[in-house]
Amino acid sequence: MCSPQESGMNSLSARMLTRNRSLRPRAGPRGCGEEPAPPRRGEAAAEARKSHSPVKRRRKAQRLCVAYEGSDSEKGEKAEPLKVPVWEPQDWQQQLVNIRAMRSEKDAPVDHLGVEHCYDSSAPPKVRRYQVLLSLMLSSQTKDQVTAGAMQRLRAQGLTVDSILQTDDATLGKLIYPVGFWRSKVKYIKQTSTILQQRYGGDIPASVAELVALPGVGPKMAHLAMAVAWGTVSGIAVDTHVHRIANRLRWTKKATKSPEETRAALEEWLPRELWHEINGLLVGFGQQTCLPVRPRCQACLNQALCPAAQGL
Repeated sequence: MCSPQESGMNSLSARMLTRNRSLRPRAGPRGCGEEPAPPRRGEAAAEARKSHSPVKRRRKAQRLCVAYEGSDSEKGEKAEPLKVPVWEPQDWQQQLVNIRAMRSEKDAPVDHLGVEHCYDSSAPPKVRRYQVLLSLMLSSQTKDQVTAGAMQRLRAQGLTVDSILQTDDATLGKLIYPVGFWRSKVKYIKQTSTILQQRYGGDIPASVAELVALPGVGPKMAHLAMAVAWGTVSGIAVDTHVHRIANRLRWTKKATKSPEETRAALEEWLPRELWHEINGLLVGFGQQTCLPVRPRCQACLNQALCPAAQGL
């Protein structure tokens, strides 16, 4: 049995304990500024084990860096154009070396009877250029020996623009005969000489475009006139010899049907520094070895390298 005093004390302690429990914060969702409830003994042990377990790190994703070329304005200079690979024939350099070796004697008709040897070297420059053009007009479809003979007869009469215009057609025909198509050439020579006198003061034009506009003057003649008369390499002069040999050696990407088509095909790949020698080199080669009919393949250094000789 408790005394009344002890009973009062117990009752007071119970009320204080109840009050203290009611003042503790309740567990629930965290609010702003609220402290979380302390973990229980089992939860604390689990948290401790988790903190000591090895952490699996996520692998860092590698970034691919792509560099972009700056624009012209950013670089401050012009960008170089992309170089497109140029087609070129197989073995052409060795073939060219072999042709040069076969032509080293310079004893073909073109070497001493070509256009470079038909004009009067002692004549004034304007007259020399006119004689170069005239010899080219005569050379079409004509052998060098025949052209050289006609030029010799014309020069004996005094070969200038004025002297040709003063010569009647019949006399002019006799002087140039037997060049190929001599009647047509009499007409073309007279027409061209008149134009040169009226428009160029007796001289010849200094451009391919103006030269081919003259009666009886084709692209091959124009390019040779630019080279011999004016000392300018304007293009490759392609005649029947060059046209034939270029196709036999497969120096064109595809077979060509005309000298002008061959010229365009050659100029696409042949280095420009070689343009000046190709005409004389191949013309002489065509006159002596690579003949139009029955070419002398057995004597040719390119026999093993020539598709035509191999029947390809």
